[in-house]
Amino acid sequence: MSSNNDSTDSFRRIDIDRLRIKVDLAPDLRVKFVGRDLALRKIIDWAERGVSAPIVVYGPEGCGKTTWLRQSVEILKVMNYKVVYINLMERSLDKALVYSEDLKDLVREFISGTLEMLGAPLSSAIARLIDLAPAIAHEMIKRFRKPKIAILIDEAFQIMRPEEAAVYVKTLLNIIEHPSAEYDRIIAVVATSEGRSRSEIGRHRWAHLMPMWNMSKNDFRELYDQTPGEKPSFEDVWRITGGNPWVFRELYMAKWNINEVIIETTRSKDLTPYFVDRWRSHLEKAIEDPDHLWHKDVPKELIDEMIKRNLIIYNMYERDPVLWIDQPPPRKDLEIGVGEEVAWQTPLHRESVRRALEKMKKTDQK
Repeated sequence: MSSNNDSTDSFRRIDIDRLRIKVDLAPDLRVKFVGRDLALRKIIDWAERGVSAPIVVYGPEGCGKTTWLRQSVEILKVMNYKVVYINLMERSLDKALVYSEDLKDLVREFISGTLEMLGAPLSSAIARLIDLAPAIAHEMIKRFRKPKIAILIDEAFQIMRPEEAAVYVKTLLNIIEHPSAEYDRIIAVVATSEGRSRSEIGRHRWAHLMPMWNMSKNDFRELYDQTPGEKPSFEDVWRITGGNPWVFRELYMAKWNINEVIIETTRSKDLTPYFVDRWRSHLEKAIEDPDHLWHKDVPKELIDEMIKRNLIIYNMYERDPVLWIDQPPPRKDLEIGVGEEVAWQTPLHRESVRRALEKMKKTDQK
């Protein structure tokens, strides 16, 4: 295994700062990809030695997994990898499928065949990309002499049941372990915000599971400083975002109107009177300390529902940086809703549940 010093030397040699991409944080705001140095070192380390199994990266919605993968594409190209990046949540084929220039003919062969077979509906073609990724990888191994291959797949499990996600990971593992021809190195990374597949994938041991958290406070400050105009203080923004770029974007788009963002989150997370009233006592305690949900007397049904709605991250890893894609969250920080074993995905998620509970109480008093 490469040492941390080796990874640091490569990090400097590759000149990451020159490769940092621009990101459309909002329709009127383009910012530079900042921070995430540890996460980028992980990519460099994997690129230099390859991986023995797919890496499945999970974490809060909007924590920056997509941007990290897109940045990784540029790094891997410089390291002479043949790269295919797929994001099933994109609406245009150009953004849903990104690949190295020398793969253009190969990829177009697969895509044109898929479009003809489906009668060319774009949404169906994008959905089919998930099935094409392993086939493209196999073809790369056969067509090129001992290639270095990177398959990066974003939000793959949103359209799969947990059992299907596990089987898909096994397919990627088979490419690594049983290739159709010789290859130099392979990297396969699958990122997801969908939490239900985690236990199913982990149970089979077909992948290395690694969590990614929201941005560290220092990295998040760099993002905050790129935002023009009047805005709330950094500390106020930190307390509601917890370093989550998506929440930051939503606040910016809402002209920093926190109530507007909370209302939308309450709707999107389906925080209905029935749900809130049914689990009221547990939710009230979880708002004060998310580790309440770790207690054995908390119904599994509630835990499953909160994971399904992407409200919490359950069964948090130890805070050893080796186990995390980037800097781990604090061991416990109740100000931003982080417990030792359970954490709210962001303080916004916690605040949305709090507001739903308060609304329920007012209704009861009428």
